Amino acid sequence: MLDDDFLDDELSSMEELLGRYEEVKQGTASYLLQEEEFEQIIEFYFQGSNEEQALLACEIAATYYPFSGDILLLKAEILTQAQKYGQALNILDEIDQLDQCSLDAVLLRSDIFLSQYKYDQAAALLEQKADDFVGKDRTELLLELADVYDEAEDFEAVFDTLKRILQVDRRNEEALQKLCFWADFTGRNKESITLHASIIDEDPYNALAWFNLGSAYQSEKLYEKAIDAYEFCVAIDEKFEFAYRNMADAYMRVKWYERALEVLEKHLEIAKPEDVIYEAMGFCYEKQKNFTKARYYYRQASQLSPEDDSIFYKIGETYTREKQWEKAVKAYSVALHLNRENASYCMAIGNCLMEMNVKNEALICFLNAVRLKPNNKSTWVALIKGLYLSGFYEEALTQIELAKENCDDKPDFHYLKSLCLFDLGKSKEALVHLEAGLKTGLKKLKMFTELNPENLKRTAVNDLITYYKKKQN
Repeated sequence: MLDDDFLDDELSSMEELLGRYEEVKQGTASYLLQEEEFEQIIEFYFQGSNEEQALLACEIAATYYPFSGDILLLKAEILTQAQKYGQALNILDEIDQLDQCSLDAVLLRSDIFLSQYKYDQAAALLEQKADDFVGKDRTELLLELADVYDEAEDFEAVFDTLKRILQVDRRNEEALQKLCFWADFTGRNKESITLHASIIDEDPYNALAWFNLGSAYQSEKLYEKAIDAYEFCVAIDEKFEFAYRNMADAYMRVKWYERALEVLEKHLEIAKPEDVIYEAMGFCYEKQKNFTKARYYYRQASQLSPEDDSIFYKIGETYTREKQWEKAVKAYSVALHLNRENASYCMAIGNCLMEMNVKNEALICFLNAVRLKPNNKSTWVALIKGLYLSGFYEEALTQIELAKENCDDKPDFHYLKSLCLFDLGKSKEALVHLEAGLKTGLKKLKMFTELNPENLKRTAVNDLITYYKKKQN
């Protein structure tokens, strides 16, 4: 916090300078303002959104310092802000005559082209001027060029430009951070691996380079190599939180859930709690079938993101895995309350209610799922299965025909129709649809056998199944 006395002194000094400027403007001054003082005055008016006074100050300053590139640049900035691009470009032409290597002038000209959606001109300008600058100035120009290519949606050129920066400035943090994203976005992860490996050869303690290397490996699904890279990253910088985050994800990809949990715990030690971290921990415990701990961390996540319906769905899934149907319904219901348009939540509640033998309510849930996703096979299958298990065979057959109208003829529907027809005593017709299902979707046979295993006692059913299994082999 700034000292009050300091602020008072600054204000008093500015007031004094403005008073002297007024005397110069009126022609009553017996002294000359310095170039830097004019710049202060122009900046004061410019920052105060007083365009008219700022431009007037520029004009007065120019009478005393006609060859000042800084004052001309300020004038160009003011005109650009006012969207007077033609006038601003004329001023920049004047600056070019005075100083061919003004980085600020080049960048402002580029900004004007961007404001006019002249991406090609902006890129051509920066490409042309890139070799006129060295060191940090050249890096700044190339970063601007990368942004121009981004605006122009030439994403390959963005990647190439960032590579150019890193070839000469191995530790440029902005370029390293951006390249990590663009390597993945453009699918040029193999190039990224080569580039960052070469950076690390020269600079083995570059934490960002190790992180980017890990990210590129991870995008290529080389998870163990990614983990090794992240380990080096956090060894150099133990507070590099995104490295822990990505490392945990890599461990989860290879199903090393215990190690993933250790990494996530470390993340919690160095960074503020986040819902995604707690959610990841819940996922790991769920995969380890420790559903109590999974729910604990899912609930921790829900406290940070109480409007995230997916977390409550995951809590419901843990209860379902334990066959705690009532608790599962409560969790799924919260998810559905938060997101009324999610058909999966309706189906999940419906499946639990079927297990609880509350079939009518279950069927309502399945109907809602179909209403939400009428072109989705899964919603129809859930409804038709529910009708079949409830003994509504004729209605199930009706819904099968509606399902076929909405999402084409699927093997699932033939198996379900066969089941209904068998239970209605229409064995010949049932066998026809069973065969149709076997012809087009043998992998879906499991649904037929699980819904009514008694059908396997039928000789004709077994013969058909055996025939098509042999035919597949």
